[in-house]
Amino acid sequence: MRRLVSCLVAASLAVLPQAQAATQQAQASSAIVVQGFHWNSAGYANPNWYGVLYGKAPDLAAMGFTHVWFPPPSDSAAREGYLPRQLSVLNSSYGSETDLKNAITAFTNSGVKVVADVVINHRVGTANWADFTNPTWGSYAVTNNDEWGQGTGAADSGDGYGAARDIDHGNAVVQADLKSWLSSRLKGVGFSGIRYDYSKGYAPSYAKVYHDAMAPDFCVGEVWTDLNYNNVDAHRQLLINYVDGTGGTCGVFDFTTKGLLNQALTYNEYGRLKDATGKPAGGIGWWAQKMVTFVDNHDTGPSENCNVGQRHWPVPCDKVMQGYAYVLTHPGIPSVYYPHIYDWNLKAAIQALMGVRKTQGITSTSTVSIQRAENGLYAAIVNGNTAVKIGGTDWNPGTGWTLAASGSGYSVWTQGGGGGNPDPNPCTTVPVSFSISNANTTWGQDLYVVGNQTALGNWTPASGFKLTIQGTGANATWSGTAQLPPATATQYKYVKWNGSTAAWESNQATSSGNREFTTPACGGTATRADGSFKF
Repeated sequence: MRRLVSCLVAASLAVLPQAQAATQQAQASSAIVVQGFHWNSAGYANPNWYGVLYGKAPDLAAMGFTHVWFPPPSDSAAREGYLPRQLSVLNSSYGSETDLKNAITAFTNSGVKVVADVVINHRVGTANWADFTNPTWGSYAVTNNDEWGQGTGAADSGDGYGAARDIDHGNAVVQADLKSWLSSRLKGVGFSGIRYDYSKGYAPSYAKVYHDAMAPDFCVGEVWTDLNYNNVDAHRQLLINYVDGTGGTCGVFDFTTKGLLNQALTYNEYGRLKDATGKPAGGIGWWAQKMVTFVDNHDTGPSENCNVGQRHWPVPCDKVMQGYAYVLTHPGIPSVYYPHIYDWNLKAAIQALMGVRKTQGITSTSTVSIQRAENGLYAAIVNGNTAVKIGGTDWNPGTGWTLAASGSGYSVWTQGGGGGNPDPNPCTTVPVSFSISNANTTWGQDLYVVGNQTALGNWTPASGFKLTIQGTGANATWSGTAQLPPATATQYKYVKWNGSTAAWESNQATSSGNREFTTPACGGTATRADGSFKF
């Protein structure tokens, strides 16, 4: 039945306009997502988490991430953001709206797309149970079976949520406001993707309605339900049902694979990672293109260290890298947890696996040939050119393979493509920092670096690299770090741009009249402290 439903969805998507399907979920995607926060990111210890993300943008881009998942952006009764109060107010415990915009701009300028954590299953009132403001809604917005007892909307189309008012997504006013919030408010500050929170709380057809309004590059829903290890297929089917319910436009977090990894890594039951047909036993074994895989997130695992955070469903702390060896070499779109990179000091090990994924061309639809799956050992050949082993039992793919990454309880080998490359993460860009002051900007103008590289707009101001003002005033310093091709002759100018009119700086004392330099080789960095804007 599942195969038939999925085929019908695929056939129907083939005749829809391309804009109706989120780009990454509609192709063999090479995307890798980083969850850019954890449970303790907001609050007194981090009064401006957006500032932290702003500073990490170049580094995360250099690691190879294509997307970053931001925390819920709206005003909330809970500091973590999951009890949204005023949706249109984008000041939160993570920072101000200005901080948010700066962080998004930093990632966008580094070539990383930004995914919003969209919490729309439920809301809380501004001063009481249901006095909704920004946008303003009445009792019609609350489902008639909500705990409040005064909702006049339709019955809930999904599971209830007791900590807030369940929203009636069938209401025309609610739909119109949420579509506008996504397509104008969130997209207006730079978000280009959606992560739906608590997706089991409302019918997936509504997720498609809101998806189509925003037309995101990336879309994934959180369908987290109990997993019966003796009936894994039922759990997989719930994931497929969600994707089908969105018309195939949105993917879903692969909680089946997550649960199976928990079991395998905790009890050495690696045989659970193979189903009766010989395929991966998680969601990726049925419809990998629509699955987003992960080891832990802000809910399931600990945060800054093994002893703090939610820890609702964690993998063993000493086997986190085995989990990454699996998800970063297998199909689906992998998501990496921020604290594992920076707080747990796993950056180098994670980056090595990401490099293998990139050089070997592993995508969301790559093939998997499981070689062994038993107590103490899981081994597979992925994409025909990558071998992976996790578990304590010894195994290797034989001659003709090159060890590309390894650690406690895992090894990854390559052949063909990037096989034999001593650097599993070959450099494609290097960070170059630009700064300029005294541009005498006027209201509405921003400062851009525009030059002969794609990241600099190929001499088109509207596509140039936007800098961030440091302070206030017409002559403040503007700065930013762009990712440019290594060892490449580069020419550029600074341009004041207001969205329609460009004011270029005058010519330099060079043969071309442009500012000129050669970017550093792989591993290097460069700083272009260019003094004052040349009038």
